[in-house]
Amino acid sequence: MSETARLIDIDDLRAPVLTRMQQLALTATARRPVTLTRDAVLSAARAATGLSDFGAATFLPRLDCWMQSVAEDENLSSFGRTNVWQMAVRSAVNRLRLEDFIRRHPEIEDMPIERPIIVAGTPRSGTTFLLELLGADARFRSLRWWEALTPIPGPHDAPTETDPNPRRTRAAANWRAIETLLPYQTLMHSFSADHIAEDIDLHVLDFSSYMLEWQAYVPRWRDYYLAEDQRPVYRYARRAMQALSFIRGPGRWLLKCPQHMEQLAVLRDVFPDATFVICHRDPVASLRSAMVMGLYSARVFRKRVDPAEPLGWWPARYRQMLAACVRDRDSLPAAQTLDVMFHDLTGDTDAVLREIYRLADLPVTDAQVRAMRESSAEHQRKKTEKLVYRLERDFGVSAQALRAPFAFYFERFAVRPEV
Repeated sequence: MSETARLIDIDDLRAPVLTRMQQLALTATARRPVTLTRDAVLSAARAATGLSDFGAATFLPRLDCWMQSVAEDENLSSFGRTNVWQMAVRSAVNRLRLEDFIRRHPEIEDMPIERPIIVAGTPRSGTTFLLELLGADARFRSLRWWEALTPIPGPHDAPTETDPNPRRTRAAANWRAIETLLPYQTLMHSFSADHIAEDIDLHVLDFSSYMLEWQAYVPRWRDYYLAEDQRPVYRYARRAMQALSFIRGPGRWLLKCPQHMEQLAVLRDVFPDATFVICHRDPVASLRSAMVMGLYSARVFRKRVDPAEPLGWWPARYRQMLAACVRDRDSLPAAQTLDVMFHDLTGDTDAVLREIYRLADLPVTDAQVRAMRESSAEHQRKKTEKLVYRLERDFGVSAQALRAPFAFYFERFAVRPEV
């Protein structure tokens, strides 16, 4: 972070003053309401692609649960409903294209996915920083955001003289629109078209994952997802990785996702030869970001802004996630697994990187480690703004009160309180 970073205090979280763009977004989506049903989503995807084969129908109950759960969120705004609709249709479109692509290239299912490096950790626990470092190594294969949005190229995605990568161009425009609508979002979740995306974007092809929980308050879906065996969903994501390797070249995959913290046993079964890296940090450092992000985006995603919504959801959700991590951590093979404390990652980054490469059985030189670190340092220097968090003002809760339910996590891992 730049030493001269400007401090940003979003002082209208509880009583937002809408920008003209935010008002326009709410007005436009209210005028064009969407129909949140399975048939509407699948019909829109068929119309967009001219395809009809979605593959195994096992995803349909999950799609039904998505739609019912979102319909039950009475405080979701017209913009929020449209956002879920677009995500669902995009997932259905991408699934149709994936199934069609594999049908035309059956050799895809023989593509090896060998010894990936899988990073787990709550948001803001260092996972993005770590992926950015490792992603600088050309030996690794990662999922870029432009690729996550459109995994399989469509008919209009062929390179041209003026646009060598229409999928990337479209993703960049998409992110610029997000930045325009919610300009402080990047302070909590820095992103770009070339950013390494989470493999959760591949799980939504099978209409699963906890991603829907970031779009709406959906207790029905949360309970359904937590009760369902996620192994088939992770295997479907692996199938998508095979197709992506076929399109853009193989390599040793880098994966990361917060929900992996509650799916460690699933990861072990679906990727038995993986190197597992689990990032640990004071939950409050992550929670305050998640809650502020939820409250900030509520100005367009919710009909009524209510701090009780993120406060009532994310601390309990994080506790479920970290309790599952504590429960299942020792089921991972010791010789393939590394726990990384946030203070170690930031205090001695080089040592953490070397240990990951040792576990992954990959040679790495001091020059390579230095180049990775310097690349990230340059990225950090570009950050000129820093968000100020005020938990008691915005949520009426102290850091100590938020931390209290996580004593079990601090007892299991050498995590240091930060906030």
